[in-house]
Amino acid sequence: MPHDVRLHPSIATPLGRTWQNQGRVLSKGALMYPIFITDEPGSKIPLGSMPNQYRWSVDRLSEFLGPLVERGLQSVILFGVPVLKEKDEVGSLADDADGPVIQAIKYLREHFPTLYIAADVCLCEYTSHGHCGVLCDDGTVNNDESTKRLADVALAYAKAGAHCVAPSDMMDGRIASISAALRAAGYGGKTTLMAYSAKFASGMYGPFRDAVASAPSFGDRRCYQLPPNARGLARRAIARDVAEGADIVMVKPALPYLDIIGDAREIVPDYPLACYQVSGEYAMLHAAAAAGIADLRRVVEESMTSMMRAGASIILTYFTPELLEWIDSPVAA
Repeated sequence: MPHDVRLHPSIATPLGRTWQNQGRVLSKGALMYPIFITDEPGSKIPLGSMPNQYRWSVDRLSEFLGPLVERGLQSVILFGVPVLKEKDEVGSLADDADGPVIQAIKYLREHFPTLYIAADVCLCEYTSHGHCGVLCDDGTVNNDESTKRLADVALAYAKAGAHCVAPSDMMDGRIASISAALRAAGYGGKTTLMAYSAKFASGMYGPFRDAVASAPSFGDRRCYQLPPNARGLARRAIARDVAEGADIVMVKPALPYLDIIGDAREIVPDYPLACYQVSGEYAMLHAAAAAGIADLRRVVEESMTSMMRAGASIILTYFTPELLEWIDSPVAA
């Protein structure tokens, strides 16, 4: 273990302390709900490809989250969808003080003080070109400039009050860059760093990209997200991110990559391990239920069981509202 790895960020919050128990039983504390925040006031915009999911404005978050917190919601992860200001090539809107994520963090800290707030750190929702980093003149990713921008964004979210920053960009070295920035500013022992360590170039992100308007304007993301066959690269990425200072590692998507979740649990047996049941997985299960092929609750709970069985201790899922109810009303086996 590198000499500068720190334990305090992992236990800085009550929920973070519970994640150190790597049990295999799904609980409300294991669920993290991804939500989309827009800067358009008064908004509740349905996402057509994701049933029951919406873009919410900050001023309607209490209406949305209040009942879920009462039901046992313990953590959310925020994705910004700016529509009122023009995007630029370096994603300046990502850490705009008046932008949706920073405003949402401050609002949630005030109105839901027990809620654990994670913020996704990426540039794709904020760049004019839709890629996850800053680009060179030839259209390729400028990795070094990208990691600097990502560190700036992560620090801005930490200063706003995020308990956790979660870089999803897949740039080389971004965990080290963000970790160094947090420590230099005095947030190293306060802010958890959750790395999307094994994020694959999947065909299952389509509904999400519609939700946040983040599809690339040219090319694709295969030069920085992992190829689906790259089990070895995934293992290397997981080990690298932990060595650079990640407190939690994540595998994304979840169900098609259960073997990678199992690998991650083997590589980092003593760390909380997250997986992301992505928008395409969510939409497929809904489509199967709507077609009469499967019972929604049964297949959702089965998918959760498979992820926990593979080794996950935290699951990011859009089914969180339903699962909060179902956990309270278990079905006999």
